Amino acid sequence: MTGAVRIRRALLSVSDKSGLATFARALAAHGAELLSTGGTAEVLRRDGLEVVSIEQLAGVAEMLDGRVKTLQPAVHAGILARRDDPRHMDALREAGIAPIDLVCVNLYPFERTIAGAGVTREEAIEQIDVGGPAMIRAAAKNAEYVVVVTSPSQYDLIIAELESSEGGVGEPLRRALASAAFARTAAYDAHIATYLQAEPTDAFPRTLVLHAERAMSLRYGENPHQSAALYRMPGDTGPSIARATQHHGKELGYNNIADADAALALVAALHRLDPSAVGACVVKHGNPCGCGAAASGTTAVSLALDGDPLAAYGGVFAANRPLDAPMAERLCADDAFLEVVVAPGFEGAALDRLRSRWKNVRLLEVGRSERSSSRRIGLRSIHGGLLMQTLDVQAPKPSDWVHRAGPKPTSDQLRTGAFLEVVGGALLSNAVCIGRNDGDGPTLAGAGAGQMDRVTACRLAVEKAGQRARGAVAYSDAFFPFSDGPQTLIDAGVSMIVHPGGAKRDDATFEACGRAGVCCVTTGFRRFRH
Repeated sequence: MTGAVRIRRALLSVSDKSGLATFARALAAHGAELLSTGGTAEVLRRDGLEVVSIEQLAGVAEMLDGRVKTLQPAVHAGILARRDDPRHMDALREAGIAPIDLVCVNLYPFERTIAGAGVTREEAIEQIDVGGPAMIRAAAKNAEYVVVVTSPSQYDLIIAELESSEGGVGEPLRRALASAAFARTAAYDAHIATYLQAEPTDAFPRTLVLHAERAMSLRYGENPHQSAALYRMPGDTGPSIARATQHHGKELGYNNIADADAALALVAALHRLDPSAVGACVVKHGNPCGCGAAASGTTAVSLALDGDPLAAYGGVFAANRPLDAPMAERLCADDAFLEVVVAPGFEGAALDRLRSRWKNVRLLEVGRSERSSSRRIGLRSIHGGLLMQTLDVQAPKPSDWVHRAGPKPTSDQLRTGAFLEVVGGALLSNAVCIGRNDGDGPTLAGAGAGQMDRVTACRLAVEKAGQRARGAVAYSDAFFPFSDGPQTLIDAGVSMIVHPGGAKRDDATFEACGRAGVCCVTTGFRRFRH
């Protein structure tokens, strides 16, 4: 590339006009002539700046309700001409076209438009920018001679460069801006392609076009010898660890983020099950080891911490309500130690208490759980490809459960069983969990997760629950292939077993429950999580 490019003519055409006047004034102060389109030109003129309109430049008025305005040789030849090629420069002179040295364009707000409620296809189509991407790509292609600007966040960088280079923009910045410009048009086209491919009967596009922005580099991945980074998916709405505000603590690590995301997903599922209850959980290595739902925030925190205090030590806590001072005080008890605390928000006193208790705990504000997330699809990388599936956001429906054996379930048992179905769906398969409600609300008493056989999952859940298994409710994320797993739960004293059903030997499980006087119901929903 050449050295610094002096900005003699700048074309400005933006939908986001924040900071525009200050940027344009800086360009004009360094001798740049300003060219612009309709709405942008009006804003600049109101601010006292002299502007040459595209109509004046091209000698042709905008057409087709503004669909055609910058698609003119006077624009694109001025951008694309190579300044070191005499033939290009002669062609410009013969046509009466002057070079354009800077192009500042941010595109029609297509992404914001389609994120709105009730947007029609026609409204979305009209927000597909044509001239803008063409100018951006042209300027980025000719970055040896042209500066391309695609975001107000870049204005200060360019102003500083103009000040330090006496009105010029150097090669390193031009290269970086060109790269950002192609990334922007790629992301824009990706959103359009995904939108246009969407069909009501098909959740999966024929061609998957992804766009993500790096939010931060991480110290390392799952292990210190692995490198890692966090990326954000633009356009997603609702609470998110990727967009969380960190109020305190050390840098987040890969495992912190993965566990925090699992914890956030669980408390969001608890909210879908019962919006009136405060849901709280502690996650360790991707699995909930403590979880509770209660009318009181402090009670919910206690239920989560008391579920498995040994496993909860060094875990990730999440709640689906903002943390107040009493909830923070319970978290700060001597028996607790946490790496991350996730909540929709933090009261000032709660922040002060948590900060004073732990120097390094990460406090993440994710926004209100009541906001619905636009995320309905999950992705997982495999060697040479991706797996995609719709997310499991189906809430338990005890009214649809089928009573199979033993006494009929009580309303309290049904509530606890539904709670455990949510928790069991958050555990790695094979998963079995035991819970109870002693009056404050349902709580997780013990879990066996990530096991290769279901009997071991039952045994671990019983071991974790201990005496709390007596009279409790047990849940399995898939059917029992044999009655040995249910018998393990029965021997531990559970009063009810909830499972999806569907095994060839279901009758053996029903018979075992019937002999023992244990209630057995089937849900019809498997909740595997791999």
